[in-house]
Amino acid sequence: MIEIINKKDCCGCEACAQKCPKSCISLEEDNEGFLYPHVDKDTCINCGLCEKVCPVLTQAAEHQPVKTYAAKSLDDCMRSSSSSGGIFSLIAEKVLEEDGVVFGASFDDEWRVVHSSAETINDYRKFRESKYVQSHIGNTYKEAEFALKKGRKVLFTGTPCQIAGLKHYLGKEYENLFSVDFICHGVPSPGVFRQYLLEELNRFAQRGENKTVTLLPITSIPNRNALSRGEEFEIESISFRNKSNGWKKYSFALELAQATADGKKNTVEISYTMDKNPFIRGFLHDLYLRPSCHNCPAKCHKSGSDITIADFWGIGKVIPKVDDDKGISAVMINTEKGQKMFDALSLEKWEVDYTTIKKYNPAVYRSFGIPKGRTVFFSSNDTFINTALALTKPSLKEQLKKVIKFIIRR
Repeated sequence: MIEIINKKDCCGCEACAQKCPKSCISLEEDNEGFLYPHVDKDTCINCGLCEKVCPVLTQAAEHQPVKTYAAKSLDDCMRSSSSSGGIFSLIAEKVLEEDGVVFGASFDDEWRVVHSSAETINDYRKFRESKYVQSHIGNTYKEAEFALKKGRKVLFTGTPCQIAGLKHYLGKEYENLFSVDFICHGVPSPGVFRQYLLEELNRFAQRGENKTVTLLPITSIPNRNALSRGEEFEIESISFRNKSNGWKKYSFALELAQATADGKKNTVEISYTMDKNPFIRGFLHDLYLRPSCHNCPAKCHKSGSDITIADFWGIGKVIPKVDDDKGISAVMINTEKGQKMFDALSLEKWEVDYTTIKKYNPAVYRSFGIPKGRTVFFSSNDTFINTALALTKPSLKEQLKKVIKFIIRR
């Protein structure tokens, strides 16, 4: 049976819980806000299936992509609504046009990031843009398997470890399954993200006469219902990758709404560039990534996905003429099926060397070490925003570099 002794040995893919024939594995949130499996030993029959499907216990071999590209959709509106070049959207629409079903990460009614399915063009758009929070897979492996056995085409997107979990769960290859993962820096804590949202809501409430939301220290992660709807103000939308300032200087945008006396809504947008937003800053400094992310079991294309996508950072140096700051995707073709799909898409593409992608996206092949600030962060008795900003404050050396670059540009 699955027993998590060291938390770095669980990536949170939830394959074990879905595979258990006795449904005796539940998922419980720890004090860092991550879900881990817990086995009811009185019900467990020791069949070993949970261990068999674990992508940490059974890891595939590393390999390199068949081909690698820089690519972008021909539709600028699609690109503006996507994290980078709109390649996921092109693949999703092709699958849906053939009566398929698409699985990806979206927000639920309580603004938790969860995996769900979509069967229409309008519905799949909720999967666009990155969500820098670990998603709750739920029963989507089971749902995907059901659709596959019915003969429907399935597109499943997720982190490399989630795709690895899906492949282990299914136990065999399906010709009608198409899987896409992305270069993953690591997945932040859902509990920490709740904490951040509560503090933003509180700051918004304090601007008027609304009741405030109680702020908790980092050591007290809010429960899952902390962001329940029905308050005098509520969240309307969340965007981790708003491109209003361009692709390279993306912003975190949070739209809040307040009910007025006549039943209408006043909305306000809270927007920070990535270097100013406390949650994004903490994420980029690895303060609250899942412990397994520091020793990822699915790096170097071990997930088994057909295509891996990412932002093509550095495109301005590699192919300057295509860099319009609207987003370019790095596309890594891992299988023959992936190449066939990619060739069928309507897009612009430029073949590049894999070493070039690795140069600007090191997360494709290596995990990042545990920062000293991680322990400090989770033991802090201050608020999230205060703690995150303090731990990610630029060093004197970094500040000097910025000054020098500014002088050179001038």
